[in-house]
Amino acid sequence: MEVLTFDQLPMAVGELLEKVTKIEDLLRRDNEEKSDSRSLFSVKQASSFLNLSASTIYGKVCRREIPVSKQGKRLYFDKSELLAWIKAGRKKTIAEMADTITLAQGKRR
Repeated sequence: MEVLTFDQLPMAVGELLEKVTKIEDLLRRDNEEKSDSRSLFSVKQASSFLNLSASTIYGKVCRREIPVSKQGKRLYFDKSELLAWIKAGRKKTIAEMADTITLAQGKRR
């Protein structure tokens, strides 16, 4: 290990900061790649995420009611697609339906 003088400390600290920044970037990228791979669910994980039984999941896949990807005999569910699917099934409130009707009537006039 090299002994540093007081005059060399600012340069050494600068080099350390650069190295730490590079390490942080590498770790962040690695973490993002892992989170991308974690966004794919198996049937068991999808059933847990959606709080549905595996047989219900298989039924919805068979009827093409749920977004799914198939590789060979394996089924994969993308977390963001499942969230979008859930949100697409949202029922409007009475106030939202009234607003929609009011807007439609206003356009006819």
